Order: sequence, then C-alpha cells, then structure tokens
Amino acid sequence: MDELDEQVDVVIVGSGGGGMTAALVAKHAGLDVLILEKSAYYGGSTALSGGGIWVPNHHLLVEAGIEDSFEKARTYLDSIVGDEISSQRKDAYVKYSPEMIVWLRDNAGLKFLSVSWYSDYHPDNPGGLAEGRSLEVKPFNGRKLKKDLKQLNPSPYEIPLNIAFTISEYHDLGMLTSTWRGKVTAMKVGLKTLLNLLIRRKPLTMGQGLIGRLRKSLKDFDIPVWLNSPLLDLIVDKGHIRGVILKKDGSEVRIKAEKGVILAAGGFAHNLEMRKKYHPFPVTINWTVAHRDNTGDAILAGIKVGADTNLMDDAWWGPSSIQPDGTPFFHVGERGYPGSIMVNKSGRRFTNESASYVVVVHEMFEKHKNDDQHVPCYFIFDQLFKDKYIFGTTFPGQKFPRTFYEYEYINKADSISELSYKIRVDEKNLEETIERFNNFARTGKDLDFGRGENAYDNYYGDPKVTPNHNLAPIERPPFYAVEMVPGDLGTKGGLVTNEFAQVLKKDGTIIGGLYAIGNSSASVMGRSYPGPGGTIGPSMTFGYIAAKSISEKK
Repeated sequence: MDELDEQVDVVIVGSGGGGMTAALVAKHAGLDVLILEKSAYYGGSTALSGGGIWVPNHHLLVEAGIEDSFEKARTYLDSIVGDEISSQRKDAYVKYSPEMIVWLRDNAGLKFLSVSWYSDYHPDNPGGLAEGRSLEVKPFNGRKLKKDLKQLNPSPYEIPLNIAFTISEYHDLGMLTSTWRGKVTAMKVGLKTLLNLLIRRKPLTMGQGLIGRLRKSLKDFDIPVWLNSPLLDLIVDKGHIRGVILKKDGSEVRIKAEKGVILAAGGFAHNLEMRKKYHPFPVTINWTVAHRDNTGDAILAGIKVGADTNLMDDAWWGPSSIQPDGTPFFHVGERGYPGSIMVNKSGRRFTNESASYVVVVHEMFEKHKNDDQHVPCYFIFDQLFKDKYIFGTTFPGQKFPRTFYEYEYINKADSISELSYKIRVDEKNLEETIERFNNFARTGKDLDFGRGENAYDNYYGDPKVTPNHNLAPIERPPFYAVEMVPGDLGTKGGLVTNEFAQVLKKDGTIIGGLYAIGNSSASVMGRSYPGPGGTIGPSMTFGYIAAKSISEKK
C-alpha cells in the first residue's frame, strides 16, 4: 500500500445511531476508533427520526411482566419478512438486540423507556405483540453537550416554544381533546416547557435525544468524530479492505483501519440517479425526510469492491405531504385518527388508512402501476377532525398558517362538491366514497379495508369514539384535503451482509475487513416493517454485533 496519513483500529463511516453504538462498543473493547461524518452535523437520519428502537424481549418488557421470547419474536419476523433474509441474520437480530440495549445502559449511561402499548405493526401475525416491543431514550439535557450541541443535526420542523415530548407523550397529546390522559400529558409537557425556559435547560427527545445522549457517551469515551469528512473510496489490498480515503479540509486523507471499516453512512435517498435506476415510478429526491447527505456513497464504494446488493427497489416508505417551504412531512398518527380518509385521484379509497405507513405506500405504488390514479393521493378530513386532533405540527384549536392556504398545501371548502373541484377529483365518486365511509363509521365496521380491527390501528384511534376507535363520519364543514405522496424515511436496499454484519460478494464469500450496518446494508427486515423503531433497532444492533466481531478477532 501507499504511505498512509493516519492509522486506527476501526474506521466508522457515518455518525447515526448505528455508527455511534459501534464506536462505543469497539472503544470499550480497547480499540482505537474514528468516526467520519460527511456533513457539518452529526447524527444522520437517526437525529431526524422519532427515535424509536424496536427490540424484542428487552429487559423492560420482562420487568413489566409482558410475555415475549426469542422464539416468539423469530416467529413474528418469519411471518413478515419471509425467506428473502437469511435465518442467521434474523437469529442474530433477535438474540443481540436486547443484549445491545443492556450494554448501552450498563456501559454508556443510556436510560431507556418502554413505549407502552405502541403495538407491533402486524400484531395479528404469528408472534406479533399488541403491547409493543419499542423503546426510546429518556429525555436528555442537551446543555451537557456544551459546544457540540450546535453540531447536532437539527430537526427540519419548528415546534413552538421549544416544546419537547417523548414518543409516548406525542401519542397522548394526540388525544388532548378526548381523554383525561391527553389533558394531563398536555399540562405536564406545558409545565416542563416553562421550567426548561426558566432554568435554560435544552431538552432533547426522540431522535435528537437518542443521538444527543450517544454523543455525550462518545465524548466520555474520548472517541473523535470528524465532521465535513466525506468518504471518497475504500483502500483495498489483495482483496481485503485496509482503510479509507476521505476528503478533509480540501485535501485527500488516507487512513489505515487495522481491524476493519464499518459503513454506517445511510442509504441513497438523495441520489436521484440511483433512485431512477432502482425505484418505482414516479421518482424524486424531494419527498424523503432522510438526511440530505444520504447519497449512497458507502453503498457505491462497496459495489466498487465487489459487494452484492439487495432490496435496492424498496424504502422505508410512508405517506407524506410537501409543505409550502418544500419540506416533506412524514405522516404517522393522523391517518389513525377517526374522521379522515385517503382517496386516489378518482375519488375512491384504496387502503386501510390506519395501517403501517410502509403498507400504505406499497399499496399506493402497486395500484399506481395498474391505474395511474394513486400518486399523488389525498388525505381528507372535516372540521371536527381539525378541532380534535394533531395534523403535522398543528395542535387542536390552533389555526393553520395562512401560507398553508395560499400555497394550496391545505385545500378548504364548505362542501364536498367544492372540495372535489379544488383538488380535481371526480365529484360523484368522492361524494359516494364519503357517504359509504360514513355508513361504515356509524356501524363501526369498515367492510372495504378493515380499518380499526387490530391493535396497531387502535393505537392512534380515539378511545372515546365508538363502536370503532378509528372511524368517525366526515360530515362537519368546512372540509379539508391535503395532497399525499410516497415519501420515505430512507432507502432500504444496500450491501448484502451476514449475521456478523460482514459484507458479502455475489458468490457469498466475505470481503475481508468490511462491515455494513443500517441503511448502508440490505435491511434484515426485508420488505416489511416490524414496528416502531424497525430502522434504528437493526442499525444499532448490527453496529453492536460488528464491533464485537471485530474486537474478538485475533
């Protein structure tokens, strides 16, 4: 090899949850570790996320007396993932994810909360758990990061008064007008917000909280993070990965990785050329909420050295709206609230609106192939919905900003006929669709798509609405419509890996010294999504596995 500028044991490309977890585990094992981050901010897409971590059979489930097991979780993964992903990788995930959480708790100071009753996305499948398997970190005071707080990847959404809430609190706030729990949670969040303002505490929750706490642990372990340091290439010697070439301060830098390189740089959500090559039509980079520097650099570097790929045509999809400033908003809870539907461009419903976001967009794409009427589609609700529930960052009783109407992000009308004209869908079809849906709402049975018939649907339902928590008539004017597109949290396809996160060639052999995790790897979840945190959980778990594998090699 040519002369190198630096030498460490492990180079980690990417500073999201998976990369940070891998760094902590490797450092704790006595290895010299360096994290490289392409952008000026650390945290990647994890910092932009809800921060959920899907972990079966974790210690808080055990403490709560909720029955789960390795066998039950594996049965569930088999039921939703199928055979496209190897049994060894699924085994590794179910075995090591709860171990990873305990390791972070005991060795890196992370404190976790169980996201109670946030159901698996397919709770009726064999092994599904209605009580949910997801975790989140406890709120973290960002002031502890000192000057590094400014380098935390910022959220694209402005929340009034710097209000911070956990995943569970967000759910309860959605029921502010309906339940006492929602009202009490709103009071608690409000009081905490006032206290934070008074004592100048910077509360970090969700993805920001997870990354903030991990960054504090990196500081405690004295692990360097090089920002503005994009990967240019991998250093190969006799078929083995020996290090990386990156750009830093305008110059190329060559770093030897004595024991391994871990690619944790996300997917290719913002690479239009790759999306055109792999993804279903219509294709754009403007609908994703993934980190803007997710341009597939790590995946392309892996392909260049002979790595196999899989799932490149898929993503962590979800119905999204494009706000007036061009920022996509990924909608989760709103679709479960009663008094709303989604319709295609002919004015017809086409799916269970309350289902998992990946399921809904898979339906959009599948039906769009056969009938060019589903991308975009429309989310429709009435004034009662507007008064009672959260939409985007707008809380109940809060007026939509004027720009929402000026830019036709929100279309508002006094009748369904007028609304159909504004969004250019068939008036007769839309009126018939809403009349049929309203009848379902009154009887409590969605005969078309079964909305509201499982625990996941009900999680975002309104317990005060009966006989079906997810169904209410759309009948109180004015009526509203928002255009929905197939957005995503990031791409799902990437480099094929084994149960140790080692990157594989097309013939199944290992590329020595190279590991891939998170969205740089083909997801262990296949084309499905197990539950809240089904992206971050695998990223952190295989980061843990990769670091352990590297540290245990002679």
